[in-house]
Amino acid sequence: MKISTLLLIANLFLGGAAVAAPAIDMDYITAVKSGGDTTVFFKGESIQAFRNPAQNLTEAQIQRHMAGDALFERNFSDDAGRFDHGLGPVYNNTNCNACHAKDGRGALPVFPIGATWVPLKQNEAVFLRISIEDDIKRPKTAENNWGAPVAVPGFSDQLFHLGSFGVRPDLPGVGQAQVWMSYEKTTFTYADGEKVELRKPIFKVTGAYDEYFDSVTGQVRSRLYEKDVKMGPRIGTPMIGLGLLEAIKESDIRALAARDLSDEGVKGQVNMVFDIEKSMAGDPYPVSMGRFGLKNNTPSVFHQSLGALRGDIGVTNYAFPKESIAGTPLYDSYMNSKQGAPALEASDEVANDLVFYSQTLAVPSRRNVEDPTVIRGANLFHQTSCTSCHQPSFVTGPHKIEAFSNQKIYPYTDMLLHDMGEGLADGRQDFDASGSQWKTRPLWGMGQTQTINPRAGFLHDGRARTLEEAILWHGGEAEYSKKKFVNLPKADRTALIQFIRSL
Repeated sequence: MKISTLLLIANLFLGGAAVAAPAIDMDYITAVKSGGDTTVFFKGESIQAFRNPAQNLTEAQIQRHMAGDALFERNFSDDAGRFDHGLGPVYNNTNCNACHAKDGRGALPVFPIGATWVPLKQNEAVFLRISIEDDIKRPKTAENNWGAPVAVPGFSDQLFHLGSFGVRPDLPGVGQAQVWMSYEKTTFTYADGEKVELRKPIFKVTGAYDEYFDSVTGQVRSRLYEKDVKMGPRIGTPMIGLGLLEAIKESDIRALAARDLSDEGVKGQVNMVFDIEKSMAGDPYPVSMGRFGLKNNTPSVFHQSLGALRGDIGVTNYAFPKESIAGTPLYDSYMNSKQGAPALEASDEVANDLVFYSQTLAVPSRRNVEDPTVIRGANLFHQTSCTSCHQPSFVTGPHKIEAFSNQKIYPYTDMLLHDMGEGLADGRQDFDASGSQWKTRPLWGMGQTQTINPRAGFLHDGRARTLEEAILWHGGEAEYSKKKFVNLPKADRTALIQFIRSL
């Protein structure tokens, strides 16, 4: 029996029309088809849970999905004579799957016994975003890249720790700089005395390509080492259900942002970001609502996928035809050793098939929905106000891939930014997102995550080894819910986590 509980009606006036925020439908408690008709069904946990096309695609669409699948796993090469040429000249990985293991979450590096710091090498799923921070709010214009993060001079807005042959004769295989990771550990103690160790990855950078010794100060210096440079780690996130998230109506997301949840300290925010598709179409104001990326800094799967293809792997394409580090001394020096102007490295067909694949990965079905512990956990999830940000359900609007249109889905996200407190902050602005704001991550498929990749970590930098750790890191706007969670009896905390694992 479907039970609807209307928590709050919020009005948002768009073109004179009042839009009501979606209600919390309590049918999420036993809903099985997380992705509507796109859902792929599993009785238990499976390492293949994220590797399937949406179940309502046509035969032709499935064939195209499979072509994209092969490209997603392709190792690109920096050898100009190979068919898979395009890697680099600087990059963070050689293929998409390395950051999104089996289309799921990435993991932090393995530490050798006795090691305190470990270098990021090839096939690591984490990298650093970088930018200059000056706390100045500017109107979005073409001159400031429509409000994008301010790139570090001589670098970019991403730090590439790997490089093709010839890029760094002084440090072969290194890109712009070497990146090292360690852990900072703390302990959380519940009122009942139970302790949980929490860890936070910390990073240091050495060997920047512009590094020099300042004889006046006696310091090793680089533009990358200056105090106004902020660095924020990012880890690979699940690829499932992206086309469905793209199909959620903008009016529904804005209505959620308009709710008054001040009693809980919650205030979701939209991020308005540069839209490459609008720019390519000649739109004089190419700005749209962000939906993807850990800070909602891209508006579409197209933008996110092809931006990552150029950024993370260094493969230029028709949406992003210039290398990420074009115009920097490192790039100019490298290109001076080459002959001929660089050409696009991914064909339009390769680029479009990768986008289609990224849009059409199915969400797995829920499991154990009739388990009494899971049902109790679902009710606790609501009672602790987790649903204030992890909005259980939407009905999608129209999408150019018809399979995603008009689907009742259960992603458990409001698609909004929230201030998560200093414990999770990276200090980097990203369009309208502050250094402590993050997108509410979708929870669908969460119970399959560590079956697919046993070492997968949760949160933006993979710090949380368990769902419990992830909850304990919540702060800021989530402090209200976290306090409710930590004050539950242990059996209830376990039940709530079992519900999340059923998703």
